[in-house]
Amino acid sequence: MTTAEILLGVTLALGLAVWLTWLRANRLDRLHRKVAATRVTLDTQLVRRAAVAAELASSGRIDPVSSVLIAEGAFEALDIADWEGPDHEREQVESGLSGILCTVLDDPGEVATLQADPVGARLLDDLAQAWYRVQLARRFHNESVAQAQRVRRKLLVRAFRLAGHAEMPQTIEIDDAWPDGMPRPGSVT
Repeated sequence: MTTAEILLGVTLALGLAVWLTWLRANRLDRLHRKVAATRVTLDTQLVRRAAVAAELASSGRIDPVSSVLIAEGAFEALDIADWEGPDHEREQVESGLSGILCTVLDDPGEVATLQADPVGARLLDDLAQAWYRVQLARRFHNESVAQAQRVRRKLLVRAFRLAGHAEMPQTIEIDDAWPDGMPRPGSVT
């Protein structure tokens, strides 16, 4: 092999390595943007669920004790939504709201009373839609985070620090289990 052939081979190998690194960096950047977008969507849906829960609490359609409990949980969730604190605190507050709503809406009598009233039925349907969207948004967000984490664990990404100073994205773990007594979205008429 001549020097020119060796130089050409080294140049092609370096070019290929740079191109692969560039592709990996672009993919990682797209994944980080996807994580940010899905997080905004999840935050929006959590705020919507808390707002509908607060509206349900203030509607006068449920018993006073349940109304106070839901209102406290909803307003705490709305307050923490504006706060830039650690995710685990927000997860606890959102899980607390889910627990309160599950406790109230697992009572078939409470749900039947709400469904019998047109305003209560609308609020119940709005809450069901908001809750379902929270479940979907959290699922999409956590899948985006898992993809980004998988890419960031690759040797090439770590060796060349392609993630820069971006924090490792984390999944959001909240209790968003569906209340047994609450109908699924669209089933309330």
